[in-house]
Amino acid sequence: MAEIKTQTLDSYLRVIEISRDLASTLDLDILLDDIVRAAADITRAEAASILLYDDTARQLYFQVATNIDEPTMRGLIVPLDKSIAGWIVTNRRSARIDEAHKDERHFGEVEQTIGYSTKSLLGIPLITKNKVVGVLEVINKKRGKFTDPDESMLSVLGAQAAVAIENARLFQQSDLIAEFVHELRTPLASLSTATYLLLRPEMSREQRDQIVNNIHNETLRLNSLASSFLDLARLESGRVQFRKTRFSVADLLYECRDVMMSKAQETNIQIRVDVPNDMPLMEADRDKIKQVLLNLLSNAIKYNRPNGYVVISGNFDPTNISIAVQDTGMGIPEESIPHLFEKFYRVREHEGATGTGLGLSISKQIIQGHNGRIEVKSKLGVGTSFTIQIPRQTRIPPRHNESF
Repeated sequence: MAEIKTQTLDSYLRVIEISRDLASTLDLDILLDDIVRAAADITRAEAASILLYDDTARQLYFQVATNIDEPTMRGLIVPLDKSIAGWIVTNRRSARIDEAHKDERHFGEVEQTIGYSTKSLLGIPLITKNKVVGVLEVINKKRGKFTDPDESMLSVLGAQAAVAIENARLFQQSDLIAEFVHELRTPLASLSTATYLLLRPEMSREQRDQIVNNIHNETLRLNSLASSFLDLARLESGRVQFRKTRFSVADLLYECRDVMMSKAQETNIQIRVDVPNDMPLMEADRDKIKQVLLNLLSNAIKYNRPNGYVVISGNFDPTNISIAVQDTGMGIPEESIPHLFEKFYRVREHEGATGTGLGLSISKQIIQGHNGRIEVKSKLGVGTSFTIQIPRQTRIPPRHNESF
C-alpha cells in the first residue's frame, strides 16, 4: 500500500512538472508528442495517442501516437458513432475499459491499418472553454488494470493539455495572420492605385483596359494567396487528414506531366518522365503528393529557360520511394537555398515571377506529414533539382480486434 501511495505521489509530481513544460511549448507537433509520452509515462501504459476533433466538419482523427507507426496513423478518421473515442467526445466523459476488444463501441478497422492490438484502454476528453478539442488515450496497462488514480492523473494532464493545444493553435494562427496581412499590403496597394487611376478623366481607353487587366491579375493572385494561406494554416495546426492509398508512381507522374503540358509549351519546354519498370506502389495520400509535384513542376517551368526541359524521375531503395523534379533553369543562389521553404520567401533573383511564396512551405508540410523529407540542389546557370522521399510502408498483420 505504501509503495502504491509513493508511486501515486511521484506521478502527481510528474504531472506538475509536465504541466509547466506544456505551458511553455508553442510548437504544436512538439507539444502533442510531449503530451502522449507523458500520458504513457504517468499511467505506466504501453502506448498513448491523441485524436483531435474538428467541430466544423464533425470529424475525429488521429494526430499523434507513441509506439505506433505515426505516418500510417496520422489523419486516420475515427467515426463518432462507432468508436470509444467518439463516445468520449459525444458524451464528454472518460472511459476505462479492461477488455477493449469485447466492448460494443470498439472500432475494429483501426487495427487493420496500424497493426497494434488494444487490450485495456483509458481515455479522457480534452476540453477547454467548454469546447472539446480531442481525446487523450492510454493503451494497455503494463501491469494490472487502469485505476482511479490513473484516471485522475490523466484527467489533470488532459486539462492542462487542452489549454496548451489551444494556445499553440492560436499562436500559430496569429503568427500566420500577421505574415498574411503583411503580404496583402502589396496587392491591395496596387488595387487601390489602379481604381484611383480609373477615376481620372484623362485616361485613354487603352490605358483603362490595361489597368482593368492588372486588377484582374491582382484579384486572381489574392484568391490564390488566400487559398494557399488556408492550406498552410490547416497543415500547421494539424487539421489536415492524410487519406492514404496504394497507387502507381508512374501513373501519377504521367498524370502530372499531362496537367502541366500546356503551360510548358508556352515557352517550348519539354517534360520527360523517367520511372523504372519495377517501381513499387507508393502508400501515401495521392492527392496531397500530386499537389506537391504540381507545385514543383510549376516552379520548374516558371524558372526555366526557353526551349529547356524538365525531368520527373522516380526511384526506390529498400526503405524509401523518391521522386525528383529537375530543370534546366536559372538556378538558385547558394545563400538562398536554406530559406526556400520559409513562408512567403522569394529568391531575390526571381522577384519578377508571380506566385504566393507559400508553395514550397505547403509542400514541405505535406511531405513531413508523411514522415518524409524534401531536398533541393541547385547550380546557377545550370538548373535546380527537388527530391522528395517517402518511406515505404510495411504493414503489420493484425493480432486481434482494435478498439479506440
